[in-house]
Amino acid sequence: MKVLALDFGRARTGVAVSDPTGTIARPLEVVLGADVARILELIDEHGVERVVVGLPLTLRGERGEQARETEAFIQTLADATAIPVVPFDERFTTDLAQQSGGAEADEDARAAAHLLSGYLTWSSAKA
Repeated sequence: MKVLALDFGRARTGVAVSDPTGTIARPLEVVLGADVARILELIDEHGVERVVVGLPLTLRGERGEQARETEAFIQTLADATAIPVVPFDERFTTDLAQQSGGAEADEDARAAAHLLSGYLTWSSAKA
């Protein structure tokens, strides 16, 4: 299953996509804020069957202001598409993206790729 991951932010949203088998994640691009129209284009363009959105929980696993904003974005996106849009704990993905470096992809897109890798590993383990 092909999956699109979003590292949502007010100003910039990192995007990553999996391969068709749903095992490899790669950074794709960055969209401005909550550009649902562009995200819908990417869903169609890449034949995505699921969207995973990073949910920024606090270190204690609680929902703060950013998590509530992200949940509102998830609902808006879910209302705009027929495919499943699911939240996934994104704690530490930005830190991992900063540590992994690499000039080939934007940090926000790398964070989305780390999020997607975590999701793919988690979903294959529970299958």
